Amino acid sequence: MTETTDINYSSGTSWPRLAVFSLLFVGLTAAGLYTVYDQFAGRSITFDPRLIRPAAVLSIIGLLLIYFMSDGLRLYFTLRALGHRLPLPTMFRLVFINIFFSNITPMATGGGFAQIWYLHNRGIPVGTATAATTIRTVLAVIFIFSLTPVFLLTLDALQDHAITGSVGTALAIFILIYLGFFAVLLFQTQWLIGPLTQLLSTARRMHLISEPRHRRWQFKARREMLRFSGSFSDYLRGRPLFVVLSILFTAVFLLSLFSFPALLIYWLGYSVDYLISLGLLVVTTFIMYFSPTPGASGISEGVFGSFFQDILSGNHLILVIVGWRLLTIYLGMIIGLVVFQRELIANRRSAG
Repeated sequence: MTETTDINYSSGTSWPRLAVFSLLFVGLTAAGLYTVYDQFAGRSITFDPRLIRPAAVLSIIGLLLIYFMSDGLRLYFTLRALGHRLPLPTMFRLVFINIFFSNITPMATGGGFAQIWYLHNRGIPVGTATAATTIRTVLAVIFIFSLTPVFLLTLDALQDHAITGSVGTALAIFILIYLGFFAVLLFQTQWLIGPLTQLLSTARRMHLISEPRHRRWQFKARREMLRFSGSFSDYLRGRPLFVVLSILFTAVFLLSLFSFPALLIYWLGYSVDYLISLGLLVVTTFIMYFSPTPGASGISEGVFGSFFQDILSGNHLILVIVGWRLLTIYLGMIIGLVVFQRELIANRRSAG
């Protein structure tokens, strides 16, 4: 991946396409909120000033800082375990770029590419960048996929629920497919070289790519996949402190992510059973992993409303949903858009 490719990636990001995805995100979010408002909230919504009391604001800001910092540190220490080091400010800029692209593209497809592009621009080989971002994702997936069956089986709030009934039926299949893919990706990367080679050969036969490009992509694909495989082995053999810290900050990140609704509910005057709130958020996040919509927009609001309708009064349900999404998604997306714009400007200046 060359400097030209980097610039082409950023321009190829296609602002019109991002605009369409943004409108889709906003539209589906509005549809999800209206569904909750109509079906679960009794067509009621009010703002509660208790959420802007100094103590509430300070606690929310504190949790937000832990959320963003742990998100950056889990990738930072994954890279350290792989033998690479980037300045912490660089890592935190990547946090917001990832939030923006992961939530603006379907199935979070843009987040991974954006992170790899950003890391490669900072001197990290593509294979290593791919390994680092994949390992970071796998660690989170292991936590979420391990906890979801536990909460589905133990939380009374989820028993005989229509949504979780469907999820429970497909749970084993989803877990096997998802974790199976990552197992192959991490432990048997060479198994993917054959199908990838065949895919590129098919594209050449269909005249979708030229012969020189086919040879170049073939070479680069093999090289980067072998680098990726080696990078994961390097992670497992990396300095134990960095491996442990990458796992620890993944746990802190997820715990802070799942704690926002409980904190909001607490400041609204409810007696919060933290474990129930945590469990409901874990299952909600699990369902969001399989949402085809940008940032699970529409689906996340609907699932949350369905799960929390018996915990919150109608007038507070929409308020907590908006607060939860604002703090964990919308705010990060806005910052990410600004950071990404500045990165593009800096790239164009350096290229010029």
